[in-house]
Amino acid sequence: MPHAKRIAEFLLDIGAVKLSPQEPFTWTSGLKSPIYCDNRMVYSHPQARTFVVKALAERVRALHIPPDVIAGTATAAIGWAALVADKLDLPFVYVRAKSKEHGMGKQIEGDLPRGRHVVVVEDLLSTGGSAAATVQALRGEGQCVVTDVVSIMSYEFIAAREKAMELAVHLHPLTTVTTLLDVAQEQGRLSPSDVRDVVQFVREPERWR
Repeated sequence: MPHAKRIAEFLLDIGAVKLSPQEPFTWTSGLKSPIYCDNRMVYSHPQARTFVVKALAERVRALHIPPDVIAGTATAAIGWAALVADKLDLPFVYVRAKSKEHGMGKQIEGDLPRGRHVVVVEDLLSTGGSAAATVQALRGEGQCVVTDVVSIMSYEFIAAREKAMELAVHLHPLTTVTTLLDVAQEQGRLSPSDVRDVVQFVREPERWR
């Protein structure tokens, strides 16, 4: 991950990642967390956005199988996937969290012929649930081949690795929570005890506090 540290610096500097072990955030899932990441913030910062798109595209180019199509998970990764597809001059589709209840009832939006090799672009990997649902939709409704998920960041949860193993896909985050913690500590944003607190959350998110 040659760009890991620089991307971590961008995320911290622009406020996309916030670290607050003493006053935890509440995620949509209900989890109490000492860290919160909103990669949509990066869209508003051209230097960081350009760097991230270039890094995502380079990671896709380096995969063992060249993709035919780039797919984004709705909604946070739609923009990232579209930017990467444009940079690589590849077709783009996005996958809804669930099928539409009207029209043709599709879950996959865009022109996706069967049998294509698709790379999924995610903005953030936590439990891996949205990435897994996207892969399953592409393999099911799309009848496509999916072997890789590229993301901006990963919380490095065991649950995400387990889902990836079950689905036989490889996860390729540009940066990780471990790198973020290293950078945050270097910059004096976190004390050693705060770092230990976040590490404990990553190891056991459901039991943390």
